[in-house]
Amino acid sequence: MEAASNDYRIKSVLGRLEMIIDNENTRIGADPEFDLKVSNAHKSRCLYELTMLFRDTDPRQMSTMYVDQLHGLKKKLVVNQQRVEAHLEAVRAVADILKNAVQEADGDGTYSQEQFRYSDS
Repeated sequence: MEAASNDYRIKSVLGRLEMIIDNENTRIGADPEFDLKVSNAHKSRCLYELTMLFRDTDPRQMSTMYVDQLHGLKKKLVVNQQRVEAHLEAVRAVADILKNAVQEADGDGTYSQEQFRYSDS
């Protein structure tokens, strides 16, 4: 009975993880309302649950259904990694543009408060 319950939980978590990854892969970079932080928290939670569920499982006795599903998830995670990296690179690029714009605005020929200070010598 416990094995059947564990099998159901594994199947449930794998399905949830696959749904989260598919959603993230579809929406990242395309949906400005998408919250990557929340999605990542859900993904991390599923991975933690799987770790706990598989902790006492001998890999040689793992159902082929899980192995096939895990291989599919691995492929989706590779795509997910590429999309997350591209998203982070875009965020860095925007941050650099903003940083450079602020620096240029600060150096536009106007004087700063420090330039008007004089020493009491």
